[in-house]
Amino acid sequence: MLAALAIRDIVLIDTLEIDFERGMSVLTGETGAGKSILLDSLSLALGGRGDGSLVRHGAEQGQVTAVFEPSGNHPVWTFLADNGLSADGDVLILRRTQGTYGRSRAFINDQPVSVALMKAVGEMLVEVHGQHDDRALIDSAAHRRLVDSYGGLGGSVAEVGKRHAAWREAETAVEVQRRRIAAAQAEADYLRAALEELTELDAREGEETELSDRRHKIMRAEKIAEDVSDALETVAGSGSPVPTLASVARRLERRRDVAAELVDPAIDAIDRALAALDEAGTALDHALSEAAFDPAELDTTERRLFALRGAARKFDTPVDLLPELAKRIADDLDALETGEARVGELVAAAGKAREDYFVAARGLSAARQEAARELEAAVAEELPALKLERARFTAEITSDPDNPGETGIDQIAFVVQTNPGSRAGPLAKVASGGELSRFLLAIKVALADRGSAPTLVFDEIDTAVGGAVSDAIGVRLARLADAVQVLSVTHAPQVAARAASHWSVAKEQHEAEDRMVTAVRRLDEARRREEIARMLAGRVVTDEARAAADRLLAGALERTVEAVT
Repeated sequence: MLAALAIRDIVLIDTLEIDFERGMSVLTGETGAGKSILLDSLSLALGGRGDGSLVRHGAEQGQVTAVFEPSGNHPVWTFLADNGLSADGDVLILRRTQGTYGRSRAFINDQPVSVALMKAVGEMLVEVHGQHDDRALIDSAAHRRLVDSYGGLGGSVAEVGKRHAAWREAETAVEVQRRRIAAAQAEADYLRAALEELTELDAREGEETELSDRRHKIMRAEKIAEDVSDALETVAGSGSPVPTLASVARRLERRRDVAAELVDPAIDAIDRALAALDEAGTALDHALSEAAFDPAELDTTERRLFALRGAARKFDTPVDLLPELAKRIADDLDALETGEARVGELVAAAGKAREDYFVAARGLSAARQEAARELEAAVAEELPALKLERARFTAEITSDPDNPGETGIDQIAFVVQTNPGSRAGPLAKVASGGELSRFLLAIKVALADRGSAPTLVFDEIDTAVGGAVSDAIGVRLARLADAVQVLSVTHAPQVAARAASHWSVAKEQHEAEDRMVTAVRRLDEARRREEIARMLAGRVVTDEARAAADRLLAGALERTVEAVT
């Protein structure tokens, strides 16, 4: 339910806070007092269209906050969770700011949201109805949902949707298999040749990296071997300094007897040089042995590496994915061979899914027929008191098995016949303004809490009707208020007399400034009596009008009970 509405700096409203109650509340006041401002403000908080002209003159920004207390099982909670919004206990706060230059911002529980999301939430919480704003009841697209709600068919609709999805999935599987077979047939020769080539190649995952690393090592070893061989030739080959140094050492040794002190240092140094050269030769010989490679291995490695990369270019596939490609081609060829049998299996499964869907859809259609007849009877019971005793309401169901959908095979439209002999047609086209409002009320009473938002707002639906009809409207609004919260903007005293709470809307002089403001006050019993007397008498309230107001208030409860029973 709508628990509170707070408005700041909207049109003629400075600051206003209204705490609503369950049951039926009415707002009354002279024409032009500002009742429409309240509805425009509520609409803004529900995600309606914003406009800078709504901001009070002299203010930079207007704001409207609507506080709701939905039931714990209301679908709005699931909707919020699905859209990533956290809840704050059992209270839901919708807040909208509107700037003078058109900028508008929306918040749900102080979390910024898009206006579209706020509107979706608002439509789940409040329905606004009037002579020219009848929304879901006029929109034929919503009639099926209302009949389903009236008949309690939500579970059956969900089952039909589930079977419809299974059927579509099964048909998709058939189409996928058929396309796969057709593609394989068109390329069968190419696929067989490709598979033969890939099978012969027998590529392994990671093989390219292994071969590339080995090729790099071999080429590096080849270059190193050349340098080591040249060094070995210099140290121990034909150009080695070892023989010359050895000859020099022997000649010096022959002089050792006559001049040992002169030649011994040189001889020792030459001996060390010869030992070092011998050690270098041994090391280089070992290095040459270690760097040895097989030229044939390099050739084999390169040929294998180039073959893999050539295949990768040919099939436009990374080398590491060649094995996967071979498997996929093998599967496609296998599907070509066994595919027709698989198609038969899938077709049979799709046929079974289709049969299951239509069994459920026809069962749902039959249940809808029964629910529609019951709804028609319930609406028919309401029409006489609303002076529509010669009118007829029909929930027309058209079943089309050739156009199945996730909600079944039915199209449902509410049609009316206002007088015997006249042509039946859609509500919006056949009924006049006054008739439309009364049909609307009769349908809403019949649907009660089965197809309604938790809060219903009726904007002067009693316009252009007489006292008896107004009284009947008041009775039915009171009955609706047993199931949902009802807010009614009314000029009919018969409607106002049946409210549980009564609010008066008036235009007053601002206390400190030379301008008018809209004020809203809850009326106690005495002021309520005076307001209803004004509604009966007009601008000048007479004692006779007050007496009539007393009789109206005293008899309202009694007539409501009688109408219900």
